[in-house]
Amino acid sequence: MNTIIWVNVLGFSDVERHALNAIFRLSALRETAYALWTPEAPAAPAIALIDGDSYEGGLELASPRLNSDIKVIYVGSEPPDPVWRSIGRPVDWSAVLQVMDSAFVAPSNPAPDAKVELDFDLDLESTQYPGLLQGVRVSLLVGMTREDRMYLRSRMALAGLTDVDEAETVLQAQTLLKQRVVGLVVVSLELSDTDPWEFVRSLQHLATPPKAIVVVTEKPSGQLVSRAEQSDCLAVLEIPFSPQHVVEVLLQM
Repeated sequence: MNTIIWVNVLGFSDVERHALNAIFRLSALRETAYALWTPEAPAAPAIALIDGDSYEGGLELASPRLNSDIKVIYVGSEPPDPVWRSIGRPVDWSAVLQVMDSAFVAPSNPAPDAKVELDFDLDLESTQYPGLLQGVRVSLLVGMTREDRMYLRSRMALAGLTDVDEAETVLQAQTLLKQRVVGLVVVSLELSDTDPWEFVRSLQHLATPPKAIVVVTEKPSGQLVSRAEQSDCLAVLEIPFSPQHVVEVLLQM
C-alpha cells in the first residue's frame, strides 16, 4: 500500500486547481501519492500549498493557528518570511511536484516512483475537468468494513472526490439517497441486510440514477463479473484492494 501525503490547498484559480488535480491523480500510481486535504481526511495535512495572491491564502499565512510543522509552499510574488519553498507565476507544476517529492520521496529508493511517467500535458486553457471531476460530486459507500471504506475514501480523494457519504446498511443508504443526488455508489456484495443485486437494481430506478455503480467483493469470479456487466456496473473491485486497480477504475469515469 502506498503512502498518502495530504495537501491543504488554499486559493488558486479553476485552471490551476485543474492542474493540481491532475498531479494528484497521476501520483496515485506511485508509492508516494498526494491528495487534496479536507477536514474529513483521516490525517492532518503535511503540506500547505498557498496562493499568495488570494485572500484565503493571505489569511492563512497571517493566522497564529498556522501549524509550524506544515511545509508551506508559497505561489506568487514576494513570499513572506519564513516559508518552506516559494514558486512564482506562471506556475511550473512539474517543479511543484519535485518540491513536494524532495521532502517525502526517499532519494535512496527512487525506483518504484520512477515507474510512473509524470511528464503530463495539461490543457490549461480548458476549464473542463477530466475523469471524475466531470459530473460526479457526491459519492456513497455502502457496506464494507470501516477500514475498507477509509481506504476507498483516501483513493477517491486522490481523484478529486472528497464529498463522500458512508452507510453500513442498505437502510442507511436509502435514507442518504433521499437527501441528495449521488453520482457514484460503491456497494459491497457481502451486504447482510438485503440482496446486494436488488439494491443495485433499485439504484438504477432512482429519479436521478448515479452516473456509475461499482461493486466490491471478497470472492470475485468470472460469473460475478458477468453479472456486474449485465447490471450496468462500471467495475468489480476485489478486497483486499489493489491500489492500481482502484485508480484505474476511478479514472474510467
